[in-house]
Amino acid sequence: MKKSTFRFQKGAFLMFLLYGGLFLLLFWRIVHLQTASEVNGYSLQAEAAAKYAREVHLAANRGRILDRNDNVIAEDTLAYKLVAVVNEDASKNSKEPVHVVDPAETAKILAQYIEMDEQEIYQILTRKLSDGRTPYQVEFGAAGRKISYDTKLAIEEHGLSGIIFEKDTKRYYPNGPFASHLIGFAVEEKQEDNTIKTVGKMGLEYTYNEQLTGTPGSISYESDRKGYLLPNSEKMIQPAKDGADIYLTLDKTIQNFLDEAMTQVDKQYNPESMTAIVANPKTGEILAMSQRPTFDPADRVGLESNWLNETIENVIEPGSTMKTFTLAAAVDSGNWHPNTQFQSGQYVVYDRTIRDHNKVGWGPISYLEGFQRSSNTGMAHMLSIMGADTFYDYLDRFGFGQKTGIDLPGEVTGTLLSKYPVNKVTTAFGQGSTVTPMQLIQGMTAIANDGKMMQPYVIDKIVDPSTGRVILDDEPIVKGQPVSANTAKQVREILASTVTSDKGTAQRFALEGYEVAGKTGTAQIAREHGGGYYEGKNHYLYSFLGMAPVEDPQLIMYIAVKKPKLGETEVGSEPTAAVFKMVMENSLKYFNINPEESAEVELTKLADYEKKSAETVQVDLINQGLTPVIVGEGGPIVEQYPAKDTEVAKGSIVFLKTEGTITLPSFIGWSLRNVLIYKALSGLPIEIVGEGYVDSQSVSENTAIQDTAPIVVKLKTPEESFAPQVENTDEDGEQLPQD
Repeated sequence: MKKSTFRFQKGAFLMFLLYGGLFLLLFWRIVHLQTASEVNGYSLQAEAAAKYAREVHLAANRGRILDRNDNVIAEDTLAYKLVAVVNEDASKNSKEPVHVVDPAETAKILAQYIEMDEQEIYQILTRKLSDGRTPYQVEFGAAGRKISYDTKLAIEEHGLSGIIFEKDTKRYYPNGPFASHLIGFAVEEKQEDNTIKTVGKMGLEYTYNEQLTGTPGSISYESDRKGYLLPNSEKMIQPAKDGADIYLTLDKTIQNFLDEAMTQVDKQYNPESMTAIVANPKTGEILAMSQRPTFDPADRVGLESNWLNETIENVIEPGSTMKTFTLAAAVDSGNWHPNTQFQSGQYVVYDRTIRDHNKVGWGPISYLEGFQRSSNTGMAHMLSIMGADTFYDYLDRFGFGQKTGIDLPGEVTGTLLSKYPVNKVTTAFGQGSTVTPMQLIQGMTAIANDGKMMQPYVIDKIVDPSTGRVILDDEPIVKGQPVSANTAKQVREILASTVTSDKGTAQRFALEGYEVAGKTGTAQIAREHGGGYYEGKNHYLYSFLGMAPVEDPQLIMYIAVKKPKLGETEVGSEPTAAVFKMVMENSLKYFNINPEESAEVELTKLADYEKKSAETVQVDLINQGLTPVIVGEGGPIVEQYPAKDTEVAKGSIVFLKTEGTITLPSFIGWSLRNVLIYKALSGLPIEIVGEGYVDSQSVSENTAIQDTAPIVVKLKTPEESFAPQVENTDEDGEQLPQD
């Protein structure tokens, strides 16, 4: 037997050492990984959790916007996202196809329901990935989002294979163009992390975007490689937090009254623009606000014409509505002399001539009549009496030239011109200087609220919907008291006389059963690039600033109509009156403010006016539908006729005797009895010729009687007399219908 010998294989040994060492190294690494919690600074447990952890986002609803009575103005609502499964692998192991089988037919049908061309839809349905593969599913961008439930049902009726809908939300504005420049709108935007978020872009949606935006929640859990929830895994839920709800001071019913009235006037007169505000003068709450042109927040159609909220973001030359505050300044400063005469027609300021709207004026008239007729020269004379410094001090008290502080973005201040003397005069009757409609409303709260001026506001409260906690609770704010309560009351009565007087410019604004006080305005509109003002009755800004009821105003309203297309016989107060009367009357009835019963009463009982101010009684009688005649130069009444407690019919003359020089009235149309009463009270040497009614007089009206020369008054019987029509014009210079 041959003896074997051991031979050392060096190469084999080296291989053994190499592979053995590698095995030991790998074994040690496995043991280390099993026992260590970190390797090279990385947490292995965290890495494993991250690999198998899953998180599902929970959407948060954007906060709602509601009116004062909890009616929804804007909210998130259920919608759907359109998705198409296009990969045929999806239909494997399925008896029916679950992918898009016929892209051409599918594109043709979908084009009927979403805003996308048929060809574009087809291209999306047949699109390939960069490596040539077919994607599992495709979407249709903005056109495929926010699908309504009705549209979803309509598409599903076609039985298209591969078309599925995922739940989504969309911002819903159920009232259409409801105060849209105030509410604004919100749209979806793609964020940096590729998520979609609803963002406010205008109005309250923009201003309160942070409060309205909710915080998304999530569900976190552990899963296997296919994403299925692992047994006994811990599931963490972070609930979504919806955005805060904003409650407005707006009243949906009054807003609907306003929108309906403005829409009707817009169709009839096709103005360049309109602006209107309704407010509660006791609190400053804005109850309605609208403008034309307007837009629907859902699709923003019409928004391209104007993004501004005209009530606060644009300025106007207010026209004669400004005379309300010139009058208030004069009354409060003791510079109002209603029965003093001034020469109407024109007023010269250095090289400039101020004219009344009828160019020639009405001769010498009283300041009360001048205000009723909306005389520009009357305001100029009144300014010279009280002084420009006093006037501008009151404008500052009323808040002109300053922001009102309303809780809305973009408010402007306007400009009060005062550099030149003519600027001060034109400001007194509303030209040159600029204001915002909201400033006019704020100032009018002082007149309606016994001198207390209230800051306007639109946000009532902001509430956390999950807890009911009130985050913000607005309360009325008194901005100041620019005039006394007595002044405010007197101004209201004078404003009411512009409606009730046969000389008043606001006769069209009278309501059945409610006493209205207010001031009309006809403002010239400056040309865009200089060169003066537009001319012609279709190129003015017609407006009205008014309130009702006069004794205790519950509502104030401003309405302005710019460049309406008026007919040959129409005047500028017609479109403004149409809006004001419809909104004010319906709103007062909606608030259960009962109409005055005086309309059913044929007779009025006279009070005891002796020792009272003739000027105050004069306005009161006018507002009762009576015709006061002051015998004397004003001041305390020493005698009245008829006597107190006498019942008189509307339209009757009431004589108020005072001390001082007598200014002769117009006797035209008076009965013989009334002339005799006047003769007895005045003691003037009046000679009466004829019978019936006065046809002429030898001494003109408004003449101050200084001597004892006889005054001849001629009368004619109804058969003999001829009463010519007296032209009665509003401040537009257009003829008004006779009473």
